[in-house]
Amino acid sequence: MANDVAALAEELKGMAAADHRAAVHANSDDPAEQLAWRRLTARHGDRLDEIMTDHGWPTAELVGEEAASAAWLIAQHADRQLDVQRRALRLLEQEVTQGAASARELAFLRDRTRVNEGREQIYGTQIAGVRDGAPLPWPCEDPQRMDELRAEVGIEPFDAYVARFAPPPEQ
Repeated sequence: MANDVAALAEELKGMAAADHRAAVHANSDDPAEQLAWRRLTARHGDRLDEIMTDHGWPTAELVGEEAASAAWLIAQHADRQLDVQRRALRLLEQEVTQGAASARELAFLRDRTRVNEGREQIYGTQIAGVRDGAPLPWPCEDPQRMDELRAEVGIEPFDAYVARFAPPPEQ
């Protein structure tokens, strides 16, 4: 069993590494690169669904911190597999309630799933685009409470978060 869990951890970390390498193609102008990204995330989403069937949510206790974060990343990017995202959200929520997973990661996944469902997000973690050089979040349910809600789950204030996405000032 320990070998199986070690192999699962390595598989999840490998999937995240492939995701990071391919993520540059997510918004490419080249349809072939976009298709490659979609195929990769679909394959990973399918595999995560199998893992959740066999193990539930892959917690840090089961697979280690790095592999647990990898599972979260895979769920985040399963944008065209709402059934997988919703299932991951439910399982991750149970683990957060038990103190076995990250409330921060849950907040990001909750926002991502809500945006993919066409609903308003809660924490302002999902960026819709850029206007006049400033990143804009997808609509939020309660924008006045957004930073308060972000703080509750360990996410920096919105302005600090989006500053990372802003282009560097011209010199």
